[in-house]
Formats: sequence, C-alpha cells, structure tokens
Amino acid sequence: MEATTEMMNSNLKLTNRDRAVLMKTPFLAGLSGNSLIRMFANMTVVSLSARKSVFREGENADALYCVLSGYVRLYRLNREGREADIRICGPGDTFAECLIYGGNQFRYNAQAAEAVTLARFDLQAVRELAEQEKDISKAVMTSLSRHLLSTMDCVANDRLYTAPQRVANYILARCPVDGGPASIRLPFQKSLLAGMLGLAPEALSRAFSALRKTGVTVRGRVIQVVDVQALREV
Repeated sequence: MEATTEMMNSNLKLTNRDRAVLMKTPFLAGLSGNSLIRMFANMTVVSLSARKSVFREGENADALYCVLSGYVRLYRLNREGREADIRICGPGDTFAECLIYGGNQFRYNAQAAEAVTLARFDLQAVRELAEQEKDISKAVMTSLSRHLLSTMDCVANDRLYTAPQRVANYILARCPVDGGPASIRLPFQKSLLAGMLGLAPEALSRAFSALRKTGVTVRGRVIQVVDVQALREV
C-alpha cells in the first residue's frame, strides 16, 4: 500500500534553484512585491521518496503543488483497479490549482514517480489571496488557462495521431538537430512516457518496434535516431 502524505518531509528550505524554478511558473511569474511575499508565506517545501502518495482521489483538498525536482504522476483508478494516467508533472509544473475555484476533494491521485521535492501551497490561503489581490487572481487564471489548452492539445493528439506518431512527435520535439543522426535520453522510465502519451506500456513497446524501420533504437532510457528527417515522415 502507498504511504500517505503524512510521510512527507516538510523540514526543508527553499534553495536558490528552487526559487528560480518557481518564478518561471505561470502561477508565480507575474507576481512581485507584497503579492509574492504573501504567496511564499503560505508555502512549505516538502519531499517524498519514489512511489509515495502526495494525495489520493476523494481526500479533502487542502493544498496545491509545484514540482521543484523529480516527477509526479497524476492518475485515476476505476473500481477494478485499472489505472489511467492524466499527466506527468516535472520541474516547474503545478497541479491541483483547479480546486482553487471549485471542489473540496482531490479528483485524482498524485504519486511521486521518483524522489521529488515539492512546493506546497495552502489551498484556502491561496483562495483568500486570489480574492484580495488582482495579480494573484490573474496568475491563477493564467495557470488554469494553460492547463486547459494543454488538455485540449492532448485530446486532439490522442484522436489525430497513431501510437507510433505520438512517440515520434515526442522524440522530434526533443531532438537537438533537424536532420541527420541524434540521441536523446528519457528523463524518466518508459512506463511514465507511456502514460504521458496516453498509451499502455505494451502499446508503447509496439510503437517503438514500428519505428525501427525509420532507424529508431532504444537502449534503456537512451533513444538513438539514425535520421531525424526520416522520422518526421512517419
């Protein structure tokens, strides 16, 4: 059984690197002065080891989070225990802010995919600040709008592209060159990539197999591409 949020280590301080990550997020990037000070006053830095639960679906929603390091997996479970990934959150990504303006319970599960450090913001405090400070309200809406647009892109990609095309698009977006050979390294396990792309692990394996004819090979987390241009034609 997963550990609960009580296993969090909250005796941490915000480092300069953590602050830099936070200040690049839509949630905080537009804030300054008193608004920023008040937001930080309602924040704690917490850490979790791999596979520990941040929160579970149905629990009372008391916080929203920003990933400072590591990756967090958001997913749902059905009655039979089948899992459906919603999103993989990496450094700079925020989650659960959708509950600022509605809902008192978490709508999905959040789990540390690996050791993570998170900025935890008290949800009720942020609600009150958003009502009092126009720039905080605008920052929240900006963050929510970006999530909505990202969700729309995900839905469209799921319906427009085959599994090999989704994998190819992921690789191409991270290739350092436009043509010729290239190599990228996955920042996380392939099982997380499958969830990010809306695929079952076995479907991801089949997609990689289908891409071999274009010169794509996978060894552990390293993906080698013989010709980036050929991959664009998938």
